[in-house]
Order: sequence, then structure tokens, then C-alpha cells
Amino acid sequence: MPSDLLTEVLIKKAKPKDRQYKMADGRGMYLLITPAGKKYWRMKYRYSGKEKVYSIGVYPEVKLADARKERDRAKKLLKKHQDPVESRREEKRQVAVNHENVFEVVAREWHEQKKEAWSEDHAKQVLKSLENEVFPHIGSRPIAEIDAPTIIEVVRKVEKRGALDVASRILQRIKAVFRYAIISKIPGVLVNPAADLSEILKSRPVIHRPALAENDIPDFFERLNNYDGHEATKLALELVILTFVRSSELRGARWEEFNFDRLEWRIPAERMKMNKEHIVPLSRQSVAVLEKLKPLTAKHDLLFPGQNKRDVPISENTLLYAMYRMGYHSRATVHGFRATASTILNENGFNSDVIERQLAHYERNKVRAAYHRSEYLADRKDMMQWWGDFLDGKRELKQDIDS
Repeated sequence: MPSDLLTEVLIKKAKPKDRQYKMADGRGMYLLITPAGKKYWRMKYRYSGKEKVYSIGVYPEVKLADARKERDRAKKLLKKHQDPVESRREEKRQVAVNHENVFEVVAREWHEQKKEAWSEDHAKQVLKSLENEVFPHIGSRPIAEIDAPTIIEVVRKVEKRGALDVASRILQRIKAVFRYAIISKIPGVLVNPAADLSEILKSRPVIHRPALAENDIPDFFERLNNYDGHEATKLALELVILTFVRSSELRGARWEEFNFDRLEWRIPAERMKMNKEHIVPLSRQSVAVLEKLKPLTAKHDLLFPGQNKRDVPISENTLLYAMYRMGYHSRATVHGFRATASTILNENGFNSDVIERQLAHYERNKVRAAYHRSEYLADRKDMMQWWGDFLDGKRELKQDIDS
């Protein structure tokens, strides 16, 4: 059978007729020309005893040379006892599956499922880190094709900027996405290529946030007593060391969250890092601070409203700069009060689970967590009152020394 009968010149000159007609090129391929002037590449073949037609493409999008290459590829499939039409359908199906299961699509599904357990801010941070550090590199790739070296390359890009903590979080999130893919039975994802990559991360010496030691507490209260800034800021610092909540939790505190009959401060889930309501038992000392604060801010929703916008909390820098003015630059931070309280309470024999629960730390080990569902509320109330009395003792110690 003659082959390669057509030329680009002949194809361009071919005009439509009243009925569609064919221009043969050889080896079963021909150009079908319709009355509307459309030109389609087709290949006639037999498979399993049946005559079939394979659609190669449309001219001029598919040039003559490209049509011949596709014809030759189809012929090779037939020699392997594969149907070109079915092969193309499978390719299209696989492309569709791959598009549905590219890393970014799967990661967004994972994020959508997990964000209900997180605070709104944390959920935004997680998604933003993926959008900035991961999706540009592997977001469009089918998740089943991503291997460990590819993940290492993504992490190394972050490490090169010196953002070691970010690199660690990125790896953990990639690992979590793959766990989700395996559980969801996404085709081709049988193992987690990020599972054993923790050791590839660079590490830096652990630098703890500056915190007061027990011996520093009397002097802190002396400096706080002499603080000449806003009275509300002074009371905020006193309340934060008494409750050792996070700075954001204190600054966003609202009067409606406090129950003075039950002596409890209930911080709603949406303001907590782990999106779980947190109870802070109020010691007598904490209540005394709040009573001093009422004349200053009780007419507002927030305990510590900003000076210009009363519906917006004071900034993080308000408390930090107050610490600087008191002489604690590089020596102590507001967040460091949590470490101070944890250290002293542990050293004084309090149950570590009670302390961790009061710090709003949650057990990550699910098996262990099942045995520690209790809020330990009675124990926490006793502990918080002990802490208030302990701090009073340190305050009085400084006064005795000075007198």
C-alpha cells in the first residue's frame, strides 16, 4: 500500500464539497474534509476482528508530520495488541485523575478537613505557608509522583534562607498531607515519602525565651510597683503573671468571659491556639487585679482596649515595651512568664498533667490523651490559688528586705 501520499500544499488546496470526502495518506490514515471546510485526521484499523476509526486530530492544529507520528505510535500499540482508542481514553482518564490528585488539590482538602480543629489564625498561617513555600514547587504535580528527594529539595530551599523553624513546619505539613492521601486511598499513594525525613533538617541551638527565675520575682514586683506608664498596662502585666496565659489571650480578653461567681475565666475556642475553650481559675489575687481594672475599662467590651480604637485590643508591643521600660530588655518577656510558672510549679511537686493543662498544652499522643480527658479543674483551682499566694509571698519578701 502506498504511503505518505499527502503534502502540506495538497492539504491547503483541498476545498470542501457537497459531501464529506477523504484524502488518503497511507497506512490507514486519511484526511476527512467536511462540507463546512473542516479537516480531520483519521486512521482506520482493525482490532479484535472489528473495523474501528482512531481520531488523530484537527488540521491545521495538528500538522501533517505530527499526524504521521501519531499514526505510527498507534500502529506500534496495535502490534502490542493494544487498542489506540482505548489507550487514549485511559490517558485522558489518567490526566483527569492526576489533575484531581495534584499535591495542591490534596493539600487543600487536608487543610479544609483539619482547620475545624485549629484557631482561625493558625489555619490561615498553615495555608499561607503551603501557598508560599510548597505549591509553587510541587503544587501542580500528581501527589503519587512526588518522592523523597523532591520533598528534600523543597525543604532545602527554605533552609537556605535560614528559616529553619519554617522548614521544619513545612516538612511536618507535607508529611501530614501524605498521611491524608494514604488514608483517603488516593491512587498510587501507598507510602509516605516524607515520613523518615526529619533527620535531614538542619537544627539550631535551642534558645529559650528570656524568663524570670524564682529569685528575680521579688525585684519584678518592685519594678512593676514603680512603673509609671498606663495603669491598665501595669495591671495587664500583673494579671498575665498571675494567670500565665499567652499574650494574645490576655490582650483579647473580654469582660463577658469572666464569671466572678464561679471564679473562672473561660477563653472561647476561637481565641485559643488549638481552637479549644480554655478555663483559667481565678485566684483571689487575680480577682483583686480585675477589680482595680473595672473602673478603667469595664464600660468597654475588652479588658485592655487600645487608646485610639476602643474596640481593638492593645498591641503585643504595648506589654513588651512596658517590660523594656522596666529594665527587662533581653532579660525577660511576657511569654516567659509561662516558663517561669511551669518551672516553679513543677519544682514544687504539682502534677505535670495539671500544669500542662493549665498552660493549654494538649497531649499529642492519642493513646495517652484517651487516659487524660479530665480537665483537672479542681486541682487547677488549688494550684492557681497556690500560685497567687506564692507570688504574694515574693512581693512581701521584697518589701521586708527594703524595710
